Amino acid sequence: MNLTVIGTGYVGLVTGACFSKMGNKVYCVDIDENKIDGLKKGILPIFEPHLGTMVINGQERGDLVFTTDIKEALDDSNIVFIAVGTPMAEDGSANLDYIFSAASDIANNITKDSLVVIKSTVPIGTCFKVKEHIEKILEENNSDVKIEIASNPEFLKEGRAIDDCMSPDRVVIGAEKEEVFLKLRELYSPFVLNHDRFVLMDVKSSEMTKYVANAMLATKISFMNEIANICEVTGADVQKVRLGIGSDKRIGYHFIYAGCGYGGSCFPKDVQALINTAQSNGYEPEILSHVEIVNQRQKLVLVNKITERFGEDLNGLTFAIWGLAFKPGTDDVREATSLVVASELIKRGAKIKAYDSQAVEEFKKAIGDKCLESIAFTDNRYETVENADALILITEWKEFRTPDWEYLKEKLNHNVIFDGRNIYDKKIRDLGFELYQIGC
Repeated sequence: MNLTVIGTGYVGLVTGACFSKMGNKVYCVDIDENKIDGLKKGILPIFEPHLGTMVINGQERGDLVFTTDIKEALDDSNIVFIAVGTPMAEDGSANLDYIFSAASDIANNITKDSLVVIKSTVPIGTCFKVKEHIEKILEENNSDVKIEIASNPEFLKEGRAIDDCMSPDRVVIGAEKEEVFLKLRELYSPFVLNHDRFVLMDVKSSEMTKYVANAMLATKISFMNEIANICEVTGADVQKVRLGIGSDKRIGYHFIYAGCGYGGSCFPKDVQALINTAQSNGYEPEILSHVEIVNQRQKLVLVNKITERFGEDLNGLTFAIWGLAFKPGTDDVREATSLVVASELIKRGAKIKAYDSQAVEEFKKAIGDKCLESIAFTDNRYETVENADALILITEWKEFRTPDWEYLKEKLNHNVIFDGRNIYDKKIRDLGFELYQIGC
């Protein structure tokens, strides 16, 4: 099939590359000329394992085309995916400006009957509004082109997006007509050869499914962090509690690790958007509201532990931070705990030495110039600990799991470690370290 994917951000780029890998010809369209020029040269705007190789190979085969010319793409396509961003607005709702801008571009350039598929995460009812928007413009342009609309939410985990796209747990399709289901089943059939993983439903339920999936996972994280805080004040060990409950098949081990809060591009904005949707329809979602409250509070847990150990005045102290991305396997720092921890420590007079294998440049853009004056970035993890007063682990990259403990003891001014992801064994206390963890 010939496809157009509008948007070359995280979702659009991964989706386009994976579709091209399966032999489809894919046009990836974006209005950002610099981004498109970079992609043509194999320069990616994001870090995602294996994506760079897939992008380069797809272009070499001629299956993957990057362009700013939407008319060229639409003329040679029969399915159009909208995969633009839906950032959080000031009131917590999803900002749909990019969605309707893409819809307008489609309506003004499309010349044949097509299927428009919304892959972006959008509030319930958006697909139908987009269809109405496109049809209105088509009517104004005296066009006889007909379109169908479908919802096909993505369930990609940053750092594992290629695997998730190539071997999906499920393919959710929301549509109103059988021919739409058949067309998308045909497109996705190479991805699910071993098992029929299609979940077919109406459009609004499909839109809702994406929000509920992210909200459920965020709820598990905030719930477990709340339990961790209760464990800490009662003397229980959340690590042992996790093992005790995770063995129950109804609960499972996924997303029940205590830590210093979730971040990224999905959970924070999707939870807020679902809250906003509920409230705008006259319902107060108390559980979801507290999921977000707990998470914001959890990002300060490490700061509180640091001030309890060193005091509120941190002037003259330097802290080494390992990990800036919101999770391993990505350079994404949106809503990352590292931003909160670094800014709060600097506010109290501290200096920061920071290391992350992928996220430094994105962190620099996000933290602000004033804070940057107090942060030194290093080229490797061990440079950060030299003459630092304590080590703070925020992102659990694999390279941080088994460090050279003797080297740390030699270089840290105080043998103090704040483990924000509970990856270290308490036995390191026997080596002379003070270890501060979450909930144990």
